[in-house]
Amino acid sequence: MYIPAYFHETDLKQLDWLAAHDAFGTLISLHEGAPLATHLPVLYRREDSQVTLTGHWARPNPQWSAIEGQRVLFIFHGPHAYISPRWYTDPPGSVPTWDYATAHLYGQVRLIQDPERLEQVVAALAARFEAGAATPWRMSEALPREKLLRGIVGFELAVDDIQVKFKLNQNHPPANLAGVIAALRAQGGDDATALAALMQQALDKRAES
Repeated sequence: MYIPAYFHETDLKQLDWLAAHDAFGTLISLHEGAPLATHLPVLYRREDSQVTLTGHWARPNPQWSAIEGQRVLFIFHGPHAYISPRWYTDPPGSVPTWDYATAHLYGQVRLIQDPERLEQVVAALAARFEAGAATPWRMSEALPREKLLRGIVGFELAVDDIQVKFKLNQNHPPANLAGVIAALRAQGGDDATALAALMQQALDKRAES
């Protein structure tokens, strides 16, 4: 991923934030000589700098059949928004851009086909995304479990390279950032609001230094 120095994020707590913000990402590998992408949710785990992603495919998805041994890419997609020069102190001297936060994680996949381990993966994913529900769904309710588990293939991705990019107008003067933050907050919406919060965090950090 192309990451200018201004936008290169090295604090892995920001990666933690991205994974918590939106665990539905994109897994990219090669299949029959061409790129193949699957969009899926993952369980994210980090111990110091060691990151592991866990998830599963539907068994008919061909991606799993040739993925072992490959070095693959998983992308976390964070908030993003169009940025207008109208929000800067000097609009004629600027051009439109797009700000965003994203992470590219590279590594190798190990398949999970053991029914007991697969059941643990599905149960953990359900617990993660059913959290807060008045009557959360549980794996024990899935019948017949054995048949349902035969319909999926699990994976664990051991990450060996982490690239995190937070493009938040850090290359602009503080007054421009303040204008963008105000405009995004006024615009509203989940992405604009989340991006404004990240930009405010970056602006506060700049003021402290």
